[in-house]
This record gives sequence, C-alpha cells and structure tokens, in this order.
Amino acid sequence: MRTQFITPMRSVLWLTFFAVILLSWWFLYMMATGMDLDLIGRPGPEGEMMQRMDPRMPMYMPMANFGPLFWMWAVMMAAMMLPTLVPTLRAYEDLMTSANATWPGWMGVVLGYAIAWVAFAAVITGAQLALLFGGVVDMLGIAKSVWITGGLLIIVGAFQFTRVKEICHGVCHSPMSYFLGHWRTGFAGGLRMGLGLGAFCVGCCWGFMALGFVGGVMSLLWMGLATLFMVIEKLPQIGHVVTRPMGGILIFAGLVVLAQPLVMGG
Repeated sequence: MRTQFITPMRSVLWLTFFAVILLSWWFLYMMATGMDLDLIGRPGPEGEMMQRMDPRMPMYMPMANFGPLFWMWAVMMAAMMLPTLVPTLRAYEDLMTSANATWPGWMGVVLGYAIAWVAFAAVITGAQLALLFGGVVDMLGIAKSVWITGGLLIIVGAFQFTRVKEICHGVCHSPMSYFLGHWRTGFAGGLRMGLGLGAFCVGCCWGFMALGFVGGVMSLLWMGLATLFMVIEKLPQIGHVVTRPMGGILIFAGLVVLAQPLVMGG
C-alpha cells in the first residue's frame, strides 16, 4: 500500500519542483529579452525619463523600485538555486527507507530552503538600490567602474579560499551529514532543516549572486554559468575539487580587469 502511495506522490512532487524551475527560467528569459511588458508593469513618467537617460534600460523593468526589483531577484533565486537543491532532496529521499523521512518533510525542506533565499533576495535588492542611487551601478545593475568590477571579482574569488566558504560548502556538499546531525520529523521538521540548509547555502553562494553586478543582473549568460557552477560545486563526486580553482580563476580575472586601464593608459 505504501509503495503505491509513494510512487505517484514522488512523481507529482518532482514534476512540480522542476516545473517551478522551468517557469522561473522562462520568466527570466522573457524579462531579459523585453517580451513581457505587462507581467511586471509598464513604467510611468519617471521610468520613461530614466530610460531616456540610459537607453539600455528595458522599458518593462523599473529597476529603481524595491517591489519589482525584489520580485525579479526572487524569481532569479528560484531559477538559479532550486537546481542546486537536487542532491539534497535525493539525500533526504534516501532517509525514507532508513529513517522516518516523509514526503511532507521533503516539501518542508524545499520551502525552508526557498524562504532562506527569498530573504537573501530582499537583502541583495536593497544592496542594488543602494549601489544604484550611490552611482556605483547603472540601471541594469552593471558596475560603472572597472575598479568596482575587478575588486568584486577578486573579493568573490578570495572568498573561495576562506574558512567560512569551507564550512558552508561542506554542509551543501554533504547534506546527509547535516540531516543526521539536525534531524527533525514531519513538515515542520523539514521546514526547520530547510531553513538551516538554505542559510548555509546563502553563505556558500552569495558571491556568485554578487557577480551579477559585473555583467548585469539580467544577463542570461551570467545566470546560466553561475547556476552551472553552483550545481557542479554541490555534486558529491567532484564538488570539493572545483571550489578553489574557481577562486583562482576569479582572482585572475579581477587582476586582468584592473590591469586594463593601466595597460591601455600606458
């Protein structure tokens, strides 16, 4: 009886999970290509004035307002971070046969993880608005100075070598150890564990979100590459060997960016 119940439940939950990811990427694609003028809302006179000041700004995205910007970041978190949760959910599924894990608990893990990243979306939204009104980034979220760009690349790259990164990545890379050490049953227990896992994941991956300010927060190339690397970083087999090499690559890229004005000036 239990097997007959689990099979359709598992199918429904996983299909829903991946449908949310696909819809999030579709929504981001539509925003990035300027094809959904009515999904977020057309700008008023202020938005039109800003668009004339910066012709690159999509007319459909009032980047200077917290609400629409937060919504964009929240959808972006779903598109980029939910795929990285797959190994964790598979680890939780393994506990359904060896422990008292349940499908409501599975859903709680997903919800808790999502809440943690939506909270981070609010934080990075505030940061982007502060940088925008401070003249550090433009309306597309792109840093205006090569010194900011290069410095951000170096900071994120250096973070890959820190103890904080090591601890947070250790939890994300080995979720089974976290489950065994913080086990809670039922939906509420899954929610609590999901919040904890999400917090560690934010601590592990915040830098790759911040790199959106290098090439533009609506760059599909950046979103795709960042998502791919974060998924690889959490794979049990190879995740532990890619973290520091990526840090070295980012530091090198930052130095190249900083060197360009000096070379060209010389």
